Amino acid sequence: RPLSRGAGCRGAMWRRAAAALLCLGAAALLRRGFEPRARLLSPAELRRYRGAPGQPGLYLALLGRVFDVQRGRRHYGPGGAYSGLAGRDATRAFATGDFTPAGLVDDVSALSPRELLSIQGWLSFYSDNYEPVGKLVGRFYDENGSPTEALREAEAAIEEALKFQAENEERKQQFPPCNSEWSSAKGTRFWCSTQSGGVSRDWAGVPRKLYQPGSKGSQCVCVRSTGPPWGHPHSQHSSRGDLDNPHLEEYEGCHPLAQQCVLLG
Repeated sequence: RPLSRGAGCRGAMWRRAAAALLCLGAAALLRRGFEPRARLLSPAELRRYRGAPGQPGLYLALLGRVFDVQRGRRHYGPGGAYSGLAGRDATRAFATGDFTPAGLVDDVSALSPRELLSIQGWLSFYSDNYEPVGKLVGRFYDENGSPTEALREAEAAIEEALKFQAENEERKQQFPPCNSEWSSAKGTRFWCSTQSGGVSRDWAGVPRKLYQPGSKGSQCVCVRSTGPPWGHPHSQHSSRGDLDNPHLEEYEGCHPLAQQCVLLG
């Protein structure tokens, strides 16, 4: 059943709140440490925990945090698909998928925001599914178990990536991507629906070019053409939705309020 306009505004507010909570929750996970008396392991000691016969266990480290992955032995033990991760901190490999000796390292410098978010996702996975053992003395923790500058920089970069992700999700809710198709005979067709861009909503919108600050290109997005502007549900000054957003441009030759636009050639 279609939502009322008021319900749609409330839905948008809940989506923004959920995105903010997700970002805050992930940031809290990054800052959540082990108990003060958590075990400290040296790299040499951690190498003894690769699950081979006669070795005391099966551990891996991620951002300097050591987890007991014995329950996942078929994945991390000798002969397992991810055995290269055992007995070391191979944080970079979690982001890049490079399981060569050059990739099985803890250096996360120069990783992209998307790769940093991948690391945060894996940290959440291990925190939820495996027992934390302690900290690895080295790049991310010093001999007293205190965070190093490298860890603080990595966590700050991940939090920035999380913020960027939340902002992108909110932008997608405001400006869902158009549906599009192309043929040599008919050219390119853009159109909007209540499901376009994978965003379910109670409005279809009209196609517009969206220009991002600092970017020369544009993308087709669906724009609300009625009601108050995004983020101002109680505004009495406009009932044109987001049509007046300065980053939008109409498609030449298309009716300004048409739900589809065909570009020949």
